[in-house]
Parts: sequence; C-alpha cells; structure tokens
Amino acid sequence: MAEDSKVKDAPVAGGTKEAGFLNRFDNPWLNWKFLSGTGILGFMFLLIFLGYQLWDTDLALSARAPLNLPPVGFENWRGQEGIPEHPLGTENSGRDMLALWIVGTPRTIFVGVVAATVGMVVGIVLGFMAGFLGGTFDDVIRLAVDIAITQPSLLYLIVIQAVLGTVDLLTMALLISLFSWATPTRYIRAQVLSMRESGYVQMARLSGVPVRDIMFKEIMPNLLPYLGASYIGNMQGAIISAVGLEVLGFGPQRIPSLGVAIFFAIEAGALFRDMWWWWGIPTVTLSIVFTALLLINLGLDEVANPRLRKAN
Repeated sequence: MAEDSKVKDAPVAGGTKEAGFLNRFDNPWLNWKFLSGTGILGFMFLLIFLGYQLWDTDLALSARAPLNLPPVGFENWRGQEGIPEHPLGTENSGRDMLALWIVGTPRTIFVGVVAATVGMVVGIVLGFMAGFLGGTFDDVIRLAVDIAITQPSLLYLIVIQAVLGTVDLLTMALLISLFSWATPTRYIRAQVLSMRESGYVQMARLSGVPVRDIMFKEIMPNLLPYLGASYIGNMQGAIISAVGLEVLGFGPQRIPSLGVAIFFAIEAGALFRDMWWWWGIPTVTLSIVFTALLLINLGLDEVANPRLRKAN
C-alpha cells in the first residue's frame, strides 16, 4: 500500500512529490529527541561562548594557580577547599579546570566535525554512485567497504601518529577521516538501492525524466534525513577515535582538549588519588556530548523512518 501511494504521487517530469523530505511528515523537527539533543549541545556552546567572554582562558595553558585545588564546595586530600577564583578546581601543574573545559570541549568536538564531514562527503559520493549505478562499480565499492570496515582503524591511527610524531588537531581529524568513510558509504548505498527500485523513481524513469533529475530531484531529497543520522553517527565515532588517541598519549598534548586532560590525569595518577575533578570533568562532558548526539541521531532516525515515530 505504501508503495502504491508513492507511485500514485510520483511526478511525471521532475515535479514535486508527496514523498519529499519536508512533505512526508507532519513536522519532522517537532521531535523531542532531536530537540533535546540540539538543546543540550546549544546550551553547552552558549556556556563556552560566555566563558570565552567572561573567563581568562589563558589559564588553560599557564600554570598560575595553586596546585590541585578541588572545585568549590569540596576539599582535597590535604584539606584545602575550592575557591571562587577557580570554581572547577585546578590540576597538579596549576592550570584552571574551567579554562581547560572552555578551551578543550570545542576542540574535541572540532575533530569529530571535521573527520565526520570529510568521511561523509566521500561516503555520499561513493555510496550514491554505487547504489544508483550498480554493476561492477557497485561490486568494487562494496568490496572496498567490507575490507575497510574489518580493519583495526585505531591501531592504524596509532602507528601513523607514532610515525608522524606530534600533529595538530586538523591533521589528526584528517587522519581519522581516512577510516570514517566506509560506514556512511554502506549506509547510503543501501538507502539509494532501496529508493532506486521504489515506485516513484520507476515512474519517473518511464516518464522520461533525465537521470540527473532523478538523482538530484527524486532520490537526494528523500535521502536527507538518512544523511543527517549517518553524519551524527560518524561524528560520534570520530570523537571516540580522537579521545582514544589522546588518552593513549598520541594526541597533540600541548593543545588543551578533553582527551589530553584525561591523559595527564592518568599519567599523574589522579585515578587512584583524591583528584577526581581532574578526570571527572572531561569524562562527564564527553558523556553529555555523546548523549546529546545520540538523542539527535535517534530523532533523525524517526524523521527518516515514520514507523519508528509512530511506534514512539
């Protein structure tokens, strides 16, 4: 029945169809999961923006504060209490944890955004062409994707980083993107294959609609929600890879980020001493970021699949 309705509503020559992204649902953005996730990230970036305006972010690099101060309202193992000048405490070199949070959080997310974007662009091109063209090209891309997905990407990244030495955040993001294209390629290829055989695309072909119009006017608009969900998932994987490299000591240690903060906490033995704020603040921040991205991903999945939305 759903297939018949798509055929009935299909255009004759590049017209608008009811199955379009904005017309397929009552209002795809009125989704509590999507709105909650974007709200959490938006609020976090608002705090970061205000922090840059109101706080001395140079404290993330310079050791000018008392060592190992706890957050306000807590005491450390020496009986020292937190002070308002350093509300989230300091680490053992005297760097301010609030400044580290303000500077390090967007840098960690930056790596995920760049790596996911590059991997997504490659995935869109390869997945779209493989799904739409089929044949030998599809077989080659499918084999390449299968090989890439089975590789130990983190191990390769560690080896590459060890060979290159210290790299900046952009270089690390580009290295991660080398292993971020396979999953979106497979996902997009599967969606394009499904849409290529759908009734409205078949009707457009029979009506003589040019291949270019079928690709960009019939398939691409319906692919948008799937692209969003795949992009968010890719970003999560890229951030995990970046933080993993940094925690293992292969990240740019002179550049404050959440993973680097955890690395220094582990190196100083903060996990086994009463310095929970040093590793706890970046860990909780990462948990909040991943939760927000998960909510956005689930919301976009419901936008892409109305059956999920009706089930919830």
